[in-house]
Amino acid sequence: MIKKIISFISLAIVVLAMQGCTPKTQAEVVKLDFDNSMLQFSEPAEGEEIAVMKTNMGTVRIRFFPEQAPKAVENFITHAKDGYYNGIIFHRVIKDFVIQGGDPLGTGTGGQSIWGAPFEDEFSPELRNLKGALSMANSGENTNGSQFFIVLQSYLHPNYVDNPVKYSIENQDMVLGTDLEGKELKISDFYPKNLMEKYLEIGGAFHLDFIHTVFGMVYEGYEVLDAIEAVETSGADKPVKDVIIESVTIELYTKQ
Repeated sequence: MIKKIISFISLAIVVLAMQGCTPKTQAEVVKLDFDNSMLQFSEPAEGEEIAVMKTNMGTVRIRFFPEQAPKAVENFITHAKDGYYNGIIFHRVIKDFVIQGGDPLGTGTGGQSIWGAPFEDEFSPELRNLKGALSMANSGENTNGSQFFIVLQSYLHPNYVDNPVKYSIENQDMVLGTDLEGKELKISDFYPKNLMEKYLEIGGAFHLDFIHTVFGMVYEGYEVLDAIEAVETSGADKPVKDVIIESVTIELYTKQ
């Protein structure tokens, strides 16, 4: 039910914000600057489990959000510890959008969860598909398996600059309706101002929010993402030369 409410509110914001759109210049985002005022951009705690993803193009480090997306995090960490992702390719690399992997077949048609069956979506207003987000790939509602993607998009699509993003920032207290218990639902409940401002600052795939579960965030290795994004691809968005996930290990975070 919460997903239906969120979908309704998303539609309502788009309908309400019907003014024109202005393209935003692409911004360079090389590394994540920790901001402890926002969960998605906060520094991992000492001793927190993080992923070290070594590819043939460099190493990326990722933190997780187990309280907001417990099953997605458990699924990824368990697969990583079992070596499930070792040697798998990024079978899709779409410039200014995402890189996708996690399919042992390397085709985008394979892979399964640690439970052997798809698991449910897990959405949180605190986590968004901003650049650097680690999210579950799916084929529809509650169809999560082993595939994941990392958001590359370092600008905001023109449709979302003057429309729902800015509109939500300017109308945080607008009441859009009530939930099943009669509690008022405001724009701020689903589109917090600080995260919407982050979209304007660093970009991302806003249209994937509340459709794909965000469960992690890259905090180191953005230059590697940029290098992967630049590889030559075929018509099916598959790299001409394999981009390989050589290993994914789970380690404990230590401040440098």
